[in-house]
Amino acid sequence: MSSNPMQNNVRPSKKMTSITHHIAVQISLAKAKVYLKTDLLLFILLNAGWVYMKELEVIGNFDFLGRNRSFYSETGHIGELCYRVFSTDGKMLMSVDFFTVFFRITVFVAILFAMQMIGLLLSLPVVFGKARRTLRPIREIAEKADELNRLAFSEDKFRLIEDAIENADPEGTINFNDRDLLGIEQAVNHLIERLQDSYRQQARFVNDASHELRTPIAVIRGYADMLERWGRTDEKVLDESILAISNEVENMNRLVEQLLFLARGDSGKTVLQKENILLNELMKEIYEESFMIDEEHPYKFRDASELITIEADRTLLKQAVRILVDNAAKYTNKNDEIILGVGRTDDDRPYMMVQDTGIGMTQNDVEHMFERFYRADEARSFQGTGLGLSIAKWIVDRHGGHFEVVSRTELGTRIMIVLS
Repeated sequence: MSSNPMQNNVRPSKKMTSITHHIAVQISLAKAKVYLKTDLLLFILLNAGWVYMKELEVIGNFDFLGRNRSFYSETGHIGELCYRVFSTDGKMLMSVDFFTVFFRITVFVAILFAMQMIGLLLSLPVVFGKARRTLRPIREIAEKADELNRLAFSEDKFRLIEDAIENADPEGTINFNDRDLLGIEQAVNHLIERLQDSYRQQARFVNDASHELRTPIAVIRGYADMLERWGRTDEKVLDESILAISNEVENMNRLVEQLLFLARGDSGKTVLQKENILLNELMKEIYEESFMIDEEHPYKFRDASELITIEADRTLLKQAVRILVDNAAKYTNKNDEIILGVGRTDDDRPYMMVQDTGIGMTQNDVEHMFERFYRADEARSFQGTGLGLSIAKWIVDRHGGHFEVVSRTELGTRIMIVLS
């Protein structure tokens, strides 16, 4: 039995429309329940308020525990309902009509609830529209899935896909030249583009790492040759070689640790251990440590006017800030000031700041400063691997934050880590 193509085309839309109606009705019912509970509470509060004000008016004060109260009708008719108050010895202190105010409060709350229901009914199209916009991506996915389900591939189309993939240019794209396969063609080309980008990044990373490791290895080899030739007899050459080899090994160890950190991060093996931390306290701790470690620069701390609490990995976030502080100390002249700060931006986002008066950077250097192994020309005379800022960016990215950098050559640099 054959199916009607038109029915197949509208089936997902009909299902999604039904779901949209259901969601809109559920939202409206939830609002109606909230209105009902709120109005009942208002009804009780209005009656209680009238009772309180009436006792103040007639008796002169209100004593909740020291009096007995009752609602009474001599004929049993609700229209003659009275509110009575007695002292603890049985003396009647007040007897006033209650039905009139009860009736008025009831009518007022009923009218309010009716107006709320009318407003709710009038807002149904708006609620339905919001639900439809929210479900639009799901509707599109359902329609695409239904379209793929109804698409009958012939053997020729399968062979066309197979031949195009087998004969594809590694540096190019795939073209099936078939309208029915346009969606698959775009998806495959997008995948190829991502694979090519990943391969280029990996190749660049390996080449840069090899280049950075080549220099210390060459230095170690050179001093090893010196030791072999003259180190046994020349004590000066021996001491110089041992010191140089030790320094290069330390540099290589630092480089390898940074490479491993980035490799673990890229592979998803570094998991953030988030907790609630006080940002002021973290920055004050980094400031005090910098003040003790670095005796060549005066440090200043600018605290926020409030306590700022965020959810973050304390260890990794501290590592990111320490990288910025170490760079500031490295590129700032002796006795020049370095400022650490914490606060909130104009749009109320928390930030941590490191500001120096060092050599600064050009705009081009700022645009590339977080790339792996990138080092500005002015910075090449200073010792470093070019990976520190890449690690800091990885950490900040995983916290959903970003950097704001202002730098001028010969004036200094201000870097802010802005968090969400």
